[in-house]
Amino acid sequence: MRIVIDASRCTAPRLTGTERYAIELIRALIRLNPAHSLTLYFRDPPAGDLFPPSDRVDYRVIPLRRAWTHLRFAAELWRDRPDVTFVPAHTLPLLFPGRAVVTIHDLGFRYFPEAHPPAQRLYLEATTRYSARRAAVVLADSAATARDLSRFYGTPPDKIRIVYPGVEKPSLPASLAEGNWEMVRRKYGLPDRYFLFIGTLQPRKNIARIVQAYRLWREHHPHDSAALVLAGGQGWLFDPAWVQGVEGVILPGYVDDADKGALLAGALALVFPSLYEGFGFPVIEAMHAGTPVIASDTSSLPELVGDAGLLVSPLDVEAIAAAMGHLTDDAVLRPALREKGYAQAVTFTWERAARQTLAALEAAGKS
Repeated sequence: MRIVIDASRCTAPRLTGTERYAIELIRALIRLNPAHSLTLYFRDPPAGDLFPPSDRVDYRVIPLRRAWTHLRFAAELWRDRPDVTFVPAHTLPLLFPGRAVVTIHDLGFRYFPEAHPPAQRLYLEATTRYSARRAAVVLADSAATARDLSRFYGTPPDKIRIVYPGVEKPSLPASLAEGNWEMVRRKYGLPDRYFLFIGTLQPRKNIARIVQAYRLWREHHPHDSAALVLAGGQGWLFDPAWVQGVEGVILPGYVDDADKGALLAGALALVFPSLYEGFGFPVIEAMHAGTPVIASDTSSLPELVGDAGLLVSPLDVEAIAAAMGHLTDDAVLRPALREKGYAQAVTFTWERAARQTLAALEAAGKS
């Protein structure tokens, strides 16, 4: 088959989960691809080493600053007429020929519309609804997202395929693996002991309740000086009042990818009781790093955590604080969760995701 892939997100200057998903899945598809012709379309020129070499892959750069998907990319599809078009991030062109596969990562904007500017929310609603209807096959990052697609848009379950993303083990420099944490700790101003949240600081991530739970934990553990590190950039609706007046909270800002493994490995626990996640990459990354996880018992997180972490109601501050207390008070619990986490994390591989995606592309091409 001739397969066209929208690779426009792969050249973003700062990578979020969606961009990393596109890059890693395309890399795995190129390695796995047995015989199909792949054409990757970019808005900006990619780095020469972004993807592995292959004589079955063609690269095309088609610059346009605005409406790239619906104008420039769509025009190329009318010229190319591929057997299948694959868009790994939500939005298919409004008018294009042939069959398509699209990945819809989550429908968080349906649960938290106030977290998006009005114009962005309307665009997400319109394009996600259209893409779910227009695609021959829809890939969902989790069973939770699959259920949301059927609930909100009436997408037939037999049209949806659940394909969990792969999650790479965060890198841990040799000096840090040997116990020398000082370089990273100085860089971000961290103490020896800390709980960690990592992600964009926004309402959907439940930052206010995480801080309230930490304050409650401190009241119950007055002799423990462990801090709460909220690592990540401040989102559109970040409220300074979430952390105001709470001693021990550290906001180091955006964390370099090269440092993420060290921050995770050094934490007492990842505290991630998000209100909604289509797929929570930090949860699996923490398990890879041997760090216990406290996560929500809602949306996709129970699928990811299984019995390898502590699940709590994201609305229950006392339950979040109690889980933090279990991990600091119970000397047996931490190593037990660490071993379960290692076993859980290694099941999320890009090779498996690529095999399932390739099967979906082939099914769409034959439909």
